[in-house]
Amino acid sequence: MKYNVIFSQQAYKDIKKLTPKLREKAKEIIRNRIAVDPYRGKQLVGNMKGYFSVRLTYKDRIVYSVDDDRIVVFIVSAKTHYRD
Repeated sequence: MKYNVIFSQQAYKDIKKLTPKLREKAKEIIRNRIAVDPYRGKQLVGNMKGYFSVRLTYKDRIVYSVDDDRIVVFIVSAKTHYRD
């Protein structure tokens, strides 16, 4: 079963700012990994509990949540979680 993917406004902006090569990598990860098996991502803790992340680059992560009832993955952001 493949999950539908919805992007937050922030995630959409983040992806638009990526280089073309990283944008393609993000699309591939979202289509072939997150939408297929969203629970393979790293489960986050603390104030991000309930969210998952997948590494895009050394510093950048795709952060998302999963709604099994609606079969939806909600992409929250696609950039660094560091304050650079």
